[in-house]
Amino acid sequence: MAIKLHRCPNLWVKISAHPCWKVQKTLDEQGVEYELVKGPLRRGKRDDLEKLSGQRLYPVIEFEDGSIYREEAADMAKTVEEGKLSEKAGAGALGGPDTAPPAEGSTEGGGA
Repeated sequence: MAIKLHRCPNLWVKISAHPCWKVQKTLDEQGVEYELVKGPLRRGKRDDLEKLSGQRLYPVIEFEDGSIYREEAADMAKTVEEGKLSEKAGAGALGGPDTAPPAEGSTEGGGA
């Protein structure tokens, strides 16, 4: 699975309290291959991240299919540790069940 980790440019901050490092370190520990995408430090300059994910917070994981996964860093790290990262692919802009597309045959979302 090819993914991209969108994170802040402060690669030198390697403490467990730092959300970007927390997720990056967990990906490394679990042997998940990823491309590192460094973005702007200031939230006001994260227009591209907002277009991609609908919000301006790091870290964000972008899957090969273009879907996005974003939760609090501790939750993201737990998902990676539990080997459930692939379950988040295609789940929607923020990764939770509330953002997943309606199930086939569902009346949600209207129609033609």
